Amino acid sequence: MSFLNKLNKYESFDFKEYFNNVNDEMIFASIEKKELNQFDFLNLLSPKAKNHLEKIAQKAHEVTVANFGYTISLYLPIYVSNYCSSDCLYCGFSKKNKIHRKKLTLEEVEIEAREIAKTGIKHILFLTGESRKITPLEYLCDVTKILKKYFSLVAIEVYPMSKEDYEVLFEAGVDGLTVYQEVYDKTLYHSVHVSGEKTNYEYRLDTPERGAKAGFRNINIGALFGIGDIQKEAFFSGLHAKYLSDKYLECELGLSIPRINDAEGDFKPNGILDDTSFVQIMCAYRLFLPRAEINISTRENSQFRDNLLNICATKFSAGSKTEVGGYTKAKTEPQFEISDKRESEEVIQRIQDLGYEPVYKNWESI
Repeated sequence: MSFLNKLNKYESFDFKEYFNNVNDEMIFASIEKKELNQFDFLNLLSPKAKNHLEKIAQKAHEVTVANFGYTISLYLPIYVSNYCSSDCLYCGFSKKNKIHRKKLTLEEVEIEAREIAKTGIKHILFLTGESRKITPLEYLCDVTKILKKYFSLVAIEVYPMSKEDYEVLFEAGVDGLTVYQEVYDKTLYHSVHVSGEKTNYEYRLDTPERGAKAGFRNINIGALFGIGDIQKEAFFSGLHAKYLSDKYLECELGLSIPRINDAEGDFKPNGILDDTSFVQIMCAYRLFLPRAEINISTRENSQFRDNLLNICATKFSAGSKTEVGGYTKAKTEPQFEISDKRESEEVIQRIQDLGYEPVYKNWESI
């Protein structure tokens, strides 16, 4: 059964009625269970669960330490192109936006890679806008081979591709794939993805599974909070991760919790994910998926990110630049405005000060 079929089963599910019937006893029982089902997950995402967030957070911390210890994995993104063939209302790279477009040459990629490598961080995520024409498969393979000289783990966040294309990238050295569904609500999905290849809801939904089938060892997914109903989007993101982790045991699954930040354009969020709800979702993810990585990006401010260390975050970007060529001579607009503007050294020092071990490299390709 595909994940789309699983998702379709919830078309008539009344989330509001379910949440109205959640009580304290149900929440306490879900907190204490060793293996949670989808209804336990819903209990922890319910509005009433906020009344017990401290207890939920304590349990999430215990589960995190049991599975990951006091470690935080580090990575950095590198933007190699901001050309895009899709019109997405919320994104700074949308083709309708009048921004300076740039694609790094292979020589420029290497210059950026050398600069990033000075941080000591060995995990890198390279990103493009969604344009096959400007950044074809051959270019992505060439970028991968350059980055592999400097980093032990190379992951991609590019336009969705076929399993066969992912297999080519895997052979070139790509280890992981990040792809956000953005919004699981199909009607809303089509309303914010106006034109271009990204309008294909089903193809994007199946992208993580194609990556897993192609051999990628690391898959990271998530919803962009601010487009759809917060609790529903968190629920479907968790279900998606659970589906993938159960089916592809060799994959390391990760979840991100990006919330809409300032970008080019005038998109108005349909809902605001406040800090309390952010923590609730993060903790619910942890108890539902004890072994999943939980990634906190520089979309979040420094104080909030530091506080999340002591709950259940396991993966941090540090010193991120979201402009093409951002680590050397950036002249482009960022995809989104970062909130934690600290350099990587300062983030790493703070992680250590809080009693955690920053992990520069926990992966070796063979």
